[in-house]
Amino acid sequence: MTAYDKLMDHARATRALEQVAGRLGWDQETMMPPGAANQRAEESAAMEAVLHARRTDPQVGEWLEAAAPEGDVAAAQLRLIRRAYDRATKVPADLATEIARVTSRSHSQWAAARADVDWPAFVPVLEEVLRLKREEAAALSGGGDLYDALLDDFEPGATGESLAEMFGALRPRLVALREKILDRPAPEPLRGRFDEAAQLRLTHTVAEAFGYDFQRGRIDLAVHPFSSGSGHDVRITTRTDPKDPFGALYSTIHEVGHGAYELGIDDGYLLTPLGHGVSMGVHESQSRIYENQIGRSRAFCGWLYGRMVETFGEMNLGGPDAFYAAVNRVESGFIRTEADEVHYNLHILLRFDLERLLMAGDLAVADLEDAWDARFEADFGRKVEKASDGVLQDVHWAVGLFGYFPTYTLGNVYAGCLMKALREAVPDLDAALAEGDTSPATDWLRENLQQHGGLRGPRETIAKACGFEPSEGPLLDYIEAKFGALYGL
Repeated sequence: MTAYDKLMDHARATRALEQVAGRLGWDQETMMPPGAANQRAEESAAMEAVLHARRTDPQVGEWLEAAAPEGDVAAAQLRLIRRAYDRATKVPADLATEIARVTSRSHSQWAAARADVDWPAFVPVLEEVLRLKREEAAALSGGGDLYDALLDDFEPGATGESLAEMFGALRPRLVALREKILDRPAPEPLRGRFDEAAQLRLTHTVAEAFGYDFQRGRIDLAVHPFSSGSGHDVRITTRTDPKDPFGALYSTIHEVGHGAYELGIDDGYLLTPLGHGVSMGVHESQSRIYENQIGRSRAFCGWLYGRMVETFGEMNLGGPDAFYAAVNRVESGFIRTEADEVHYNLHILLRFDLERLLMAGDLAVADLEDAWDARFEADFGRKVEKASDGVLQDVHWAVGLFGYFPTYTLGNVYAGCLMKALREAVPDLDAALAEGDTSPATDWLRENLQQHGGLRGPRETIAKACGFEPSEGPLLDYIEAKFGALYGL
């Protein structure tokens, strides 16, 4: 066997173990009994110790030096293996293991604090997570910016400064549009009670409409919806609320977007570094374009309205147009995952700015709730009344995902670019969506983006699919056109 062959065998086995570790996380959020939390923390730490040893094995470095790649695919495999090896070898094994242990345990502690609306109880937990993540960032950064070191895990090549510049261009137009919309009468919201078992049946119908493969996936319930896995085992979760079926439906569509990306990757890349999404920003581009540009479009909402009536009977909304307006109703709410397209990125910008301050040491965890509440009131015009609607609503910081939040807005930016290109490539898209047929859109995305996995860098992946360099312009144009028409601006 050549050095390249040995390296790829090692990489495939490592990736397989990573999938097993991911299944532990899936189980923790869906099936695990609450009393198992401490044991699961030890199991997660043990898995991380094994994985860290494999990722930092000196033999990997020797194979990398000796490997002679032939072709673009082999070169890309080596590029990603080398990048992962360089990063892993900078982090001490005991630190990697302790982070896995603490963040597994803190997940359950966050869930309890959120349920009890008890921010003070969670402060020391988050302080410990932040301390460990700053230590990891210092090891990775080599004296550089701590936040950038962690951001690079989720969006290789991006920096806090470059994202701040892009987000700064988004904010003025979003704030101006928000103010205009909130001066107009709001459309009637959906009201009533909607059987949760029926909601789950409808989520399966909607997932199938977007091409989700139930032979290689499943839908379960979780407090915070997520997608897990890659290759031939990609699972998603959703949540239900008897007063709000939109939460279940659009969480499902969002997670189907993530799942479709992983399921759509070329089988030749299975269990290799190329065999999963290239970045979280690109990943979010898929979930957001599925959820918003396709799932909340007027054409698809017309089809979905029919399925809602079949499932729940007549509603308080008078027809497809009123249903479309209710789906896209703009409201200054507290919860990020329930936010409309106008407000959503303002939620992300808040979190992005605060986590940069935390990582830089310019904001203490003890002061985080006050900082959050002040920023929220300034951006949304409402006072946060309880921590579960504010600083405790998201799981990300509890499990150490500092640098993850900006990829949501970056994904929206990428989705805006992709939809512009998709509309040009498939001019009769709305006719298909009106029949509940998303395949012209999902096939285009699979062909132009999803199948390639990690073959190219994040921005190159989007530029190659779209035919132009990504920027915030197409997203803002789309949002202004859509909501300007809805609200008669």
